[in-house]
Amino acid sequence: MELILKTENLWKVYRSGRVEVAALRGVSVDVMPGEFISIMGPSGCGKSTFLHVIGGLASPSKGRVLLDGNDLSVLDDAARTRLRRHKVGFVFQRFNLLPTLNAHDNIALAQHIHGDGFDPHRFELITSMLGLTGRMKHRPSELSGGEQQRVAIARAIINEPKIILADEPTGNLDTQSSDNVLGILRQLNKDLGQTIVMITHNPEAATYGNRVLHMRDGLVVDGANATH
Repeated sequence: MELILKTENLWKVYRSGRVEVAALRGVSVDVMPGEFISIMGPSGCGKSTFLHVIGGLASPSKGRVLLDGNDLSVLDDAARTRLRRHKVGFVFQRFNLLPTLNAHDNIALAQHIHGDGFDPHRFELITSMLGLTGRMKHRPSELSGGEQQRVAIARAIINEPKIILADEPTGNLDTQSSDNVLGILRQLNKDLGQTIVMITHNPEAATYGNRVLHMRDGLVVDGANATH
């Protein structure tokens, strides 16, 4: 089976004057379609940098990222933007919803930006699965944190991306909402075969994946099967 994501000797070096800081130091990771990978590690170990680079939000200093067979290193900014739009769904800790739009329009906007227009059948399927049907007219400020994150997940998967990249998706949620969001991600993975790469600082959250990678000092130092 062809890999959905492959990184080869991935480096990311930040420069400030004469000072260089290597956030990634030769990371090589293979991700198969349908995997749910959790990435753990201390603050500053390179987790978020890795997610941004594999999602095309940042360019590597050295090495390659192959996303669904596309080499990000040879793409210009416009091509990377198109690739993200069609292949990647992002879920962030702070939700990143547009405050002036209600839940319906926050999700529908992603379909319009995708370029294929609004698909009411897909919209109904996703919002119903995430338990959002009765919350569509509410703006983000009128939703709980868990509801906002469910809207963000709906927005991320509405266009059937090849991979979801989740950066601390439960970081701003209470325990009950966290469990709910993690359960949704696991359901998407098991029932729909959605490939997910999730960063988390929470060992319990990490067990929702089927493989856990541990990062330290810009390197993957251990990878194991989860047990949840």
